[in-house]
Amino acid sequence: MRFLLLLSFLVSTALAAVPAELDAALKQFRAEPPPGWSYTLTSVGEGQSMVEHCDAARPEFDRWTLVQKNGKPPTADEARDYRELRTRRSRGGTAPKLVEQLDLATLETLGTDGDRSTFRCRLKPGDGGDNVAASLRATLVVHRPSHAIESIELASTGEFSPSMVVKVAEMNTRMTYHRPEDNRPALPREVLTRVRGRAFFFKSLDAEMTVTFSDYVWAGKK
Repeated sequence: MRFLLLLSFLVSTALAAVPAELDAALKQFRAEPPPGWSYTLTSVGEGQSMVEHCDAARPEFDRWTLVQKNGKPPTADEARDYRELRTRRSRGGTAPKLVEQLDLATLETLGTDGDRSTFRCRLKPGDGGDNVAASLRATLVVHRPSHAIESIELASTGEFSPSMVVKVAEMNTRMTYHRPEDNRPALPREVLTRVRGRAFFFKSLDAEMTVTFSDYVWAGKK
């Protein structure tokens, strides 16, 4: 009984330590665009580029269109393959939620600057096979007046090996968001990803990718 009381006290203390502005921002945070919003997704990396459009007014399995691939309109085969891939993704499982992976018991307040506060914490594994989360730290920037997260950076703390044949020297993902305004919620702006590492001691895993969200239009019910 004493152990359970102590555990309850420690958990409640950790939860109470989350600053009010971060708690409010996390409650309304969405890593991806919320339902009802149409937008364009532009991905660039490794010498490849792709422009996709999501039309939220269309049925779930018919919302995505491949607009361009490597700067050109897609061929009939590319458009067909894209539709099949998107259909499989729609039928897949739900990805881990980033907020649920934040280990708020390890939260640090790094400082405040004007209307912004910056926090850092460890990450919990996303699933039983997640060998990466323990090597990352999350840094969150909160815009206090709007109670919104402006950016989240997931960065490695040093070299690590998610498997016996892979060594990662650097891993960094930075997600930025528009602040809510004019009856529009906080919406994703850009995702920058950078990886440096090797597999089997000779194969380079170095990669960079930029994903940009644009052309937001509300297509849901008023």
